[in-house]
Amino acid sequence: MPPRKTPTERQRRLGTELRKMRNAAGLSTDYAAGLLGVDRTKISNIESGVRVITPDRVRTLACNYAVTDSGYVDALAAMAASRERGWWEQFRGTLPAGLLDIAELEWHAVRVRTSQVMHLPGLFQTEDYARSIFEAVLPRLPRLEVELRVTHRMQRQQVFERAEPLEYVGYIHEAALRMQFGGRSVTKGQLDYLIEVSERPNVLLRVLPVDTGAFPGAGHATLYAEGPVRQLDTVQLDSAHGPDFLHAESQLAKCRTHLDWMDSAALSAARSRDFMRTIVRDL
Repeated sequence: MPPRKTPTERQRRLGTELRKMRNAAGLSTDYAAGLLGVDRTKISNIESGVRVITPDRVRTLACNYAVTDSGYVDALAAMAASRERGWWEQFRGTLPAGLLDIAELEWHAVRVRTSQVMHLPGLFQTEDYARSIFEAVLPRLPRLEVELRVTHRMQRQQVFERAEPLEYVGYIHEAALRMQFGGRSVTKGQLDYLIEVSERPNVLLRVLPVDTGAFPGAGHATLYAEGPVRQLDTVQLDSAHGPDFLHAESQLAKCRTHLDWMDSAALSAARSRDFMRTIVRDL
């Protein structure tokens, strides 16, 4: 199979994990190439996500790297076996790759935890609310791209329609609830929808009122996607140039600590719904 021109974040992550295992074992690319019967350049391409690797070859490398965590190896083999074309691929070539990587990350996650300070959670945005956000981008986006981004954002909600709906935990700062993107009417419709989805058994939304005061990670919108094993967790942070994906253990641990702090400080689910209803009544 020819090399990929532009591997996805998930494909790069598989390669990163294979490199991490090899380095932990203190072995060279020449050694890995000998195991698979390929030249060392192909090992470099596999570890950068450019070249495909089969599940059996993942297991061969893991065995010879003396990796004993069977759950971790099984998860990596499953990543290598996954060749289905996700719904997000219809947008490839028309939207930034980072947006597609977010959709793929959510689709394969076991559970997602997010924190929002200025915007409401992307997975629960209404069309009008999402459109108002994309229309505020500088430099301004062409109308077609705005509508493509809105469509893509709406389709991300498919994670709640699959056989095993995504488990979602969201911490939302009061500031995000009060920001009137699109005006009062759009904001009211958005908050009504947020209250509605918060009743779902797989969705937990909790509010941090402004009187909570300072909190760790203030100013960052964070998505923490839990993989099938903790080693494959991923953090996605928003930035002006697009999404950043982090998976170093120190970064994951710091983000978990931030989210755990929010969990201890946020209102309960029921009180959060009441809080949102109060804001709606004030609009």
